[in-house]
Formats: sequence, structure tokens, C-alpha cells
Amino acid sequence: MYGVVLSLIVLLVSPSMLQAKESGTPDKALCSVCVLRGEGEEEKVKAHSEHDGKVYYFCSKGCKKEFDQDPTAYIQPQLPRPAPQFSVESLTGESVDLANYEGKLVLLDFWATWCKPCIEAMPELQRLHDSFSEKGLVVLGVSIDEGKDRIKKIRKFVDKVGVSYPILSDAMATPAWHTFKVKAIPALFLIDQDGQIVAQWLGGADVRSVENEIKKQLQ
Repeated sequence: MYGVVLSLIVLLVSPSMLQAKESGTPDKALCSVCVLRGEGEEEKVKAHSEHDGKVYYFCSKGCKKEFDQDPTAYIQPQLPRPAPQFSVESLTGESVDLANYEGKLVLLDFWATWCKPCIEAMPELQRLHDSFSEKGLVVLGVSIDEGKDRIKKIRKFVDKVGVSYPILSDAMATPAWHTFKVKAIPALFLIDQDGQIVAQWLGGADVRSVENEIKKQLQ
């Protein structure tokens, strides 16, 4: 009788249930890739990876593969850390480097003309520019638009929205957004007067949080 009951228990427990129990994998969790794109709901766990002793969960094998190719782009960033040097292009064809703004507090915004959240954030970035530029803040809007007509497209867009802070094009051989490991836009990086990234917001940002960090750095 004992053997029959034990057999029934074994039959009722599937291999997947045993695997989940042994691994401690939850049924649902935030996908470490999707959350960077602004998706805040837990999803059914289809895969997981371990990096630096911590387990990260994914809603698909595709997200796991993307994470495994560059884990540091998806994990909690180390702050402060040195900002990578970069070169982008002004809309008049001049090269612009981070070194051009040495001693300034730089709010670097990676955006694109086709990105609705990026466009919606621009009036607030303009407000920050208007409020803090005289105190040492520089807002730089770096478009990741591609194609031979990108400058024309960006100029037309800038004229339409009417922003006055510098708008640049990220079209060098090594794009700045690659150097900064940007995986979702809008992506904001606050770089202090010593060239250190002191805050960042990927895939969208609470403007109040950005403003508070700016005020903190300008004290």
C-alpha cells in the first residue's frame, strides 16, 4: 500500500515542477530585458541566467540571449563611474566631443525622431535647460537616427518642436549610444563636472527625479 501511494505521488509531480523547486525559479518575475524598455509587469519565466552571483529572469529565450551577450548593459549600473569619451556631429557637420564641456554638468539625452516618449520628454528637457543653463548645466540631445538624410530629418524636426539646447547626430563609426550601452530610448545620463556618470535613466525617466539630481549636483 505504501508503495502504491508513493508511486502516485511521483506521478503527480512533473519533472518541470521538480526542476522549478530545485532551482528556486519563480513562476513569474520581471524580465530583466523587458523592464529596461519600460515594461513593469511580471511575466512567465521562460529562462534565466546568472551573472556575478545573481540570477536574472527572462520572459523568452530571446531576451536571455540578448542579456547574455552584454549583461552589464542590463544590470543595476555602478555609480559614479567614468563617462566614456565620445564624438558626435553637430547639425552643421562639426565634431563635438564630451571634452568640449569639461567643467560643466552635462545631461546627455539619446533620442530619435521616431521615438514618441523621446519627443514627449523634450519640452521638459527644454525647461531644465532654461532653468539651469546659467548655473552650469548643459543639455545635449543626441539623435540616433540613421540614413543619408538624417541631418535633414533632424533639422526639420528640431524646427518643428522648437528646442534651443544643442541637438547632435550620433553617426560616427563608433556610435556614442553603443559606447554608453544604450538598450532603450530615451536614455539620459547625467555627467558631473569631473566627467563621472552620477545618474542615469534608461527607457524613460521621472522628470522630477532628473531635476532633483541636477539640483543636487549644482549645489
